[in-house]
Amino acid sequence: MHAALTVFFKEVIENLRDRRTVLNALITGPLIGPILFALLLGVQLRQQIEQAEKPLPIPVIGVRNAPNLIAYLRAQGLVVKPPPQGGSAQVAVREQRTSLVLVIPKRFAKAWAKGEPAGVELVYDSSRRASATPLRRLREMLRQYASITAAQRMLVRGLSPTLARPVVVERRDQATAQSRSALVFSILPYFFVLTVFLGGMYLAIDTTAGERERQSLEPLLANPVARNTILAGKLMATTAFALVSLCLSILAFSLVGRFMPMQQLNIVLQLGPYFAAITLLLMLPLTVLLAALQTLVAAFAKSYREAQTYLSLLMIIPVIPSLLLAFMPLKAATWMYLVPLLGQQLGIMTLVRGDVLSPQSIAASLLGTSVTAALAWLATAWVYRSERLAISA
Repeated sequence: MHAALTVFFKEVIENLRDRRTVLNALITGPLIGPILFALLLGVQLRQQIEQAEKPLPIPVIGVRNAPNLIAYLRAQGLVVKPPPQGGSAQVAVREQRTSLVLVIPKRFAKAWAKGEPAGVELVYDSSRRASATPLRRLREMLRQYASITAAQRMLVRGLSPTLARPVVVERRDQATAQSRSALVFSILPYFFVLTVFLGGMYLAIDTTAGERERQSLEPLLANPVARNTILAGKLMATTAFALVSLCLSILAFSLVGRFMPMQQLNIVLQLGPYFAAITLLLMLPLTVLLAALQTLVAAFAKSYREAQTYLSLLMIIPVIPSLLLAFMPLKAATWMYLVPLLGQQLGIMTLVRGDVLSPQSIAASLLGTSVTAALAWLATAWVYRSERLAISA
């Protein structure tokens, strides 16, 4: 154990002197996720909030065909713009000269006078995000106008407006401000896994491929110390860097969350001590697993640059659970927590929602990931026993 600690402190001290490792493991890795997430989400949310509150400018074709409708829409905040020039509404939307066009056909007035359904057209491109908020606002305005008109027509005929609503739906939303945050921060577990990956990657490369390239690994392995002991010291150092990076990332997300417009979205993001403690507990065996896999992959590289290429491909693996849950929403079961990465994804999302993670789920996550980490450790130890490991060319 003393020899393993000696290797551990050796690797930690050497890599703390390396500005590249410190920059990527303790600064770039923990901060790039929170900063990027806050900037992108903050800009998007502010744009949506501004579009939802400010006047809605929409080009309208056929204004004279429905003066009452236009007057109502103007009272609701619609700013009537002239029809698109140089082509039809469809051409204007396709060419992105406008995101939405309201078309009121000539038959609207005749159908309205007869008390028949009068149709209008909304021309837009659903593949463009710019049209989503204006379309939603305009559709809601038209729905309200149709509802008011229908009620007035029924009153004129001596009928109760409630006859048009034989079924009344009352919504009982069980979501809380905390649980709704899971919809916005669903990618948070991936950022934590990515932080752990980046936090240990450069140390894993330097302690294997880097030392092979500098031809310093062979003298180290020639010492009268078991190679498993040397490997243990290296993996402990890699794990330590990854855990420190994870702690900094959790702290950064908790601070960034306070500067985002949470109240306007009616959501709450609480990353307190309980969240941090359970997240670190869930991520601990995964950190060891990723450190062992990174060291294992880097052991097959003969240079620092080659190891970076291999580990860049390995970085794709943490994306899989996030994509799986994004396209195939799954109801969490205990056995899912046994799967590495997936168990951490489900557990962290449960914590983000503000729910309490059951002891069975925590135990399953720790057991499944720990067993996989032990297997990865054994595989790395088997590679370390090879005499070809210290040969750089």
